[in-house]
Amino acid sequence: MKINKEGYIIIGVTGLICVAIWLLVFFFIDTRYVTLWFMAGFLLIFWFFVAAFFREPRRVQIHDDALIFSPCDGRVVVTEVVHEDEYVSQEMLQISIFMSVTNVHMNWLPVGGEVEYTKHHHGRFLVAWHPKSSTENERATTVVRLKDGRKVLIRQIAGFVARRIVTYVKPDTHVDQNSILGFIKFGSRVDILIPKDSELYVEIGDPVIGSQTPIARLKPVEKQA
Repeated sequence: MKINKEGYIIIGVTGLICVAIWLLVFFFIDTRYVTLWFMAGFLLIFWFFVAAFFREPRRVQIHDDALIFSPCDGRVVVTEVVHEDEYVSQEMLQISIFMSVTNVHMNWLPVGGEVEYTKHHHGRFLVAWHPKSSTENERATTVVRLKDGRKVLIRQIAGFVARRIVTYVKPDTHVDQNSILGFIKFGSRVDILIPKDSELYVEIGDPVIGSQTPIARLKPVEKQA
């Protein structure tokens, strides 16, 4: 499986630290070989866990302008209508997905269109499922304008453990649905705000797969006579 570039340095440094710990115990601490082998196994498993966190799975890229796909792997924790105040300034349907440390932490674009706005916000590091994490935590906002002019807002949110958010897209560029949006290092959350009249496909507690699970359907825009 491919490893995301965000993990190269962390995986390398973690591997060096694990080797250093084992050598320190081997040369300077009087212990039995059984203990040394046990420690070697533990450190190796830990290193594989860190490497696996940065995995970048290959997935079929689905295109359907009527559907909104999950932007990440995880579990739905919020489905509610809120007033979006940062950019769109209107009531929108918010779907929030919590990612545990065992989930793939790639983020995908749930819709295709023109990137109209991106902004990184410095903030706190509350646990990702806290209601205030959407507006007070370290986060990055991306707004995509659809072909019909409607807007979808994606908010990558850092959690208690997560300390870095990476967004690859830039304003004034076209993006394809389910292409890569970015990466969040360690446990975190993604909010997606869509037109409030959209048909919701998920409920709180539902597991979702990024770029693969449809979470809502856009209401068709009525054509003027």
